[in-house]
Amino acid sequence: MIGCERFWKFDAIKEFDAIKFNFLLMTYFTDFSPSFQLIRILLLTIFASALAIILTPIWTKVLYKYHLGKQIREDTNAPVFKSLHKKKAGTPTMGGVLMWGTTLIVTFVFFILSKTMNGFWSQISFLSRSQTWLVLAAMAGAALVGLSDDLLGIFRIGPKGGGLRMRDKILIYILIAALGSWWFWTKLGYNSITIPFFGPLTLGSWYILYFIFILVATTFSMNETDGLDGLAAGVALVGFVCLLVVAFVKGKYDLAAFLGTFIGTIIAFLWFNVYPARFFMGDTGAMALGITMGVVVMLTDTSLFLPFFAFILVMESLSVIIQKIYKKIKHRKLFLSTPIHHHFEAKGWPETKVTMRFWILAGLMAAFGLALYFLDIFLV
Repeated sequence: MIGCERFWKFDAIKEFDAIKFNFLLMTYFTDFSPSFQLIRILLLTIFASALAIILTPIWTKVLYKYHLGKQIREDTNAPVFKSLHKKKAGTPTMGGVLMWGTTLIVTFVFFILSKTMNGFWSQISFLSRSQTWLVLAAMAGAALVGLSDDLLGIFRIGPKGGGLRMRDKILIYILIAALGSWWFWTKLGYNSITIPFFGPLTLGSWYILYFIFILVATTFSMNETDGLDGLAAGVALVGFVCLLVVAFVKGKYDLAAFLGTFIGTIIAFLWFNVYPARFFMGDTGAMALGITMGVVVMLTDTSLFLPFFAFILVMESLSVIIQKIYKKIKHRKLFLSTPIHHHFEAKGWPETKVTMRFWILAGLMAAFGLALYFLDIFLV
């Protein structure tokens, strides 16, 4: 009798533990729970990074086989830049394909699996109309335009050694941004921005112009920052991590999963892009990074935190604008060369020192920006 009682107690304990385990599983690991989403994002990040690393030797072989190397621009207005970087001529470019290309592969592989196998895979796929359609379309469109520009530069088609002129690039940025603003305005119903510590501000139709400004600014700034080995990728990595945190906090889990995937590819690219770079990202990488960052900023309504999340981008583009204005007024340069990372190079800083210090500055300002963001959440 005692033995049966002990057996019954043991069986009851097992049954209770099973119920408790199922409860915990349903509470913390459903497809809507933050715990599951965090695991999903981390696994996608690792998977995308590993895939990009695996694809790197294949893409590198293509770049070297067909001599798809960087051509240093022939610009008499930038003698400092040419003297500092002439040794880099011939280094393979268009490495940015690994970032956006791998991201697209991961996106559509899991989307196809979710449609053909359903179940678990439908919880992993992050392709959604409200959160990632526009981001992916903008990234791919900008990347293809950048790829065309890289090829024009490689084969020296165009002014000053080949490639599109800056004004042509800006016009393309505006076109892509205009299409994006139309989608936000008509399909998603966006028409306001949040002023930190104050609240929402309705812009009405002015939202379209504001959207275009943000996308052009981020893309132009990313293009200007891409001048030293590892600089643009490292700065972009910091900015996208901040945006992932924001997307996660806002419950935009599909967007956060996309950002985790993109971050994984950036990490893989950076592994090969640090000094001395095995290849450069090219305009195809810079334009994809810039446009994507701009769209995500607008999706997460954090455009006014952008100067903190992407501080180096702001600093780089401002240095170019200030230099042009100063030369118009004073008829001489304020900086030895712009963007400002070239100024420090010209002053004798090693390239690696400039890059590392800019990374540190980007990290500190991004941390400050996140602190302000969470403070804003708690106070408003």
